Amino acid sequence: MKTLLAQISAESREERSKLISAKVTANDVYKKSQRIAVFLSMKDEVETSSILTAMFKDKKQCFIPRYDMTSRDMDMVKLHSLEDMRNLPRTKWDILQPALNDVTRENAMNTGGLDLILMPGLAFTNTGARLGRGKGYYDTFLNNHKSVLGKCPVTMALAFSEQVLDTLPMDEHDYLIDYIISDQ
Repeated sequence: MKTLLAQISAESREERSKLISAKVTANDVYKKSQRIAVFLSMKDEVETSSILTAMFKDKKQCFIPRYDMTSRDMDMVKLHSLEDMRNLPRTKWDILQPALNDVTRENAMNTGGLDLILMPGLAFTNTGARLGRGKGYYDTFLNNHKSVLGKCPVTMALAFSEQVLDTLPMDEHDYLIDYIISDQ
């Protein structure tokens, strides 16, 4: 899948990402949600900058992942603006992310949780299976969210059509995705 994703041209990725972003922001689940987590894209993922711009325009509360690379822990912390995003440091994975020792950011788990999570992944199925990048960050977060707050947020995966397959292996700890939004 990584090889296949690397073959998508930058122009195609940009055009298709805008189409996916428009589908997300037109979706009723997005419109009804106030507290939304969105990933900050890696080079081979659906670009989320249009979604972030829409979220701030629509007055949504925006949260972004903060990974602890020494564990499977991930927080969703508040992003205040596009300017705030541009000032974030980069991780070894070349992802913009607030520093782990930045305790000034609101943590979604401490203030009511999330309504919706826009999720990345390597591959998906139409039945909601998701193949991530192998660390289990999102599955662990969803498990913690359910354990602490008694419910999971709605999950919406963003994918290029090449990423939607017929089958994927699943483990008992893997969460099924509620919606897959692709360019197809």
